Amino acid sequence: MSTARLRSDIWVSAYLRRCAVEGAFAVLRRRGAAEAGAIFIKIDLLDGTALLFGPAPQSELKDGEDRLFSALHKDARIEPGEAEKRLAREINFDPDLWIVEVEDRQGRSFLDLAS
Repeated sequence: MSTARLRSDIWVSAYLRRCAVEGAFAVLRRRGAAEAGAIFIKIDLLDGTALLFGPAPQSELKDGEDRLFSALHKDARIEPGEAEKRLAREINFDPDLWIVEVEDRQGRSFLDLAS
């Protein structure tokens, strides 16, 4: 049995609050489609490196999970410029996407990640 998915705008709002509660600075860089826009999370580790997460394949979702994310790079960390290039490609493919940027020296994502 399938459950309704939380709207993207509501999910992003809750995510921004979660980051604030945990002590990480997060901002909405790009507003996408309110109902179902794809969400991308860039984490700046403030040391010249970054992490980038995007939607995991739907086949990875398990019962009870609303959104699942996966890293969009093979290395443990990437240069912020590489993350920006990937985001630009994603925008060209889907202009309705959301981008949230988080600054956190610990690299905490606060996301449900695909294994």
